[in-house]
Amino acid sequence: MFANSFPDKDVAAELVAKMLLEIKAVHFKADEPYKLASGMRSPVYIDCRKLLSYPRVRSAVIDFAAGTLLRNAGFEQFDCIAGGETAGIPFAALLADRLGLPMIYVRKAPKGHGRNAQIEGHMPEGARVLVIEDLTTAGGSMFKFIDAIRAAGGVVDHGIALFFYGIFPEAEQRFENGKVRLHYVATWRNVLAVAREQKLFDEQTLSEVEAFLNAPLAWSARNGGISELPQS
Repeated sequence: MFANSFPDKDVAAELVAKMLLEIKAVHFKADEPYKLASGMRSPVYIDCRKLLSYPRVRSAVIDFAAGTLLRNAGFEQFDCIAGGETAGIPFAALLADRLGLPMIYVRKAPKGHGRNAQIEGHMPEGARVLVIEDLTTAGGSMFKFIDAIRAAGGVVDHGIALFFYGIFPEAEQRFENGKVRLHYVATWRNVLAVAREQKLFDEQTLSEVEAFLNAPLAWSARNGGISELPQS
């Protein structure tokens, strides 16, 4: 496997955006905004888990993720791939298989019985671990898994999200402070560009989505949601 056998970053991002729209994993609804778990109101919603149901799509996305890592992190930088409970687990298995690496998974909390394990699988002391999530908004959930791996003796310098919101400065600061380099394949900007090019939604909806991407918390507050991100 060679990094230059994969399309460049912009092409891969556009293709993933097209795939997500084609399989209807992306939804735009500005007139009745979605309420996210954080309390934010949003005109956009994405379900990356839907990728798993489309073998050709999921294979291409994992190819792009592998190419992103090989180009930007290196060829021999990881000893195993870790997926977070629950959505990260199948994607960790797919990426580990593609890169020929062992896989572990991390629970959100110790399971509370038996060995009370939070990390499942074999992770040697000092192992260089890549954490993968299907999507990352501001990095909070990924760092719960990163912190657990570090506490168990693993080394985490890199994380990858198949889809990154890419609209919160807090996310970039969190990864910088946590000394983790975040890699990703596509963002909301890529999806919006394809949706606009293909005229998949009316211009009013697209304009509202763009306004959200430019100032998500202000848009949320105007539409009955939170005006700042939770600290956790």
